Amino acid sequence: MLDKYSIKVIKWPLNTLAVWPDKLGITANQVTISGFLIGLLALPALAWQQYEWALACILLNRIFDGLDGAIARRQGITDCGGFLDITLDFLFYSLVPFGFVLANPEANAVAGAFLIFSFIGTGSSFLSFAIMASKRNIESPVYKQKSLYYLGGLTEGTETIACFVLCCLLPQHFALIAWVFGSLCWFTTGTRILAGYQTLKQD
Repeated sequence: MLDKYSIKVIKWPLNTLAVWPDKLGITANQVTISGFLIGLLALPALAWQQYEWALACILLNRIFDGLDGAIARRQGITDCGGFLDITLDFLFYSLVPFGFVLANPEANAVAGAFLIFSFIGTGSSFLSFAIMASKRNIESPVYKQKSLYYLGGLTEGTETIACFVLCCLLPQHFALIAWVFGSLCWFTTGTRILAGYQTLKQD
């Protein structure tokens, strides 16, 4: 899991950048929604096989996703903001493989469906444990600044972004990348279910 390393790298630039929208009265939720709308543009770009434009939309979406958290930490983290952020994140994650399916259904449909299926596993295991952790007041020992308990895994935000970037750079190999990354997602899901069950059983 690379998030714990990438967060250290991007923390200072995002916190510095967050000063300006905060001074202008721009809220974290406004940045979240703006980033999602930019991310939506990746879908037609992928469908039309404009992979450079799609990559730009994906990267901008992820920058906004990091920026909204930095702004929220300045203005105050809220439950509604955390809910909005995580919901739109998972919608965006499933949007990207769907775009590759639209681009080339014959070559990408099965692999794209498998990747979306895999995201259901990582997303549901993440969110269901977060609900139970909140109910039992179990705090994340690593990501205390997160709105929800951040249950770790092999395929998280940094790995997913890397996967999307690789797909845009090598679209002809999307199917292979999707099968490999989807399999890693299922490893994450399996270990999460096991770890989450054991944690809740003992707590």
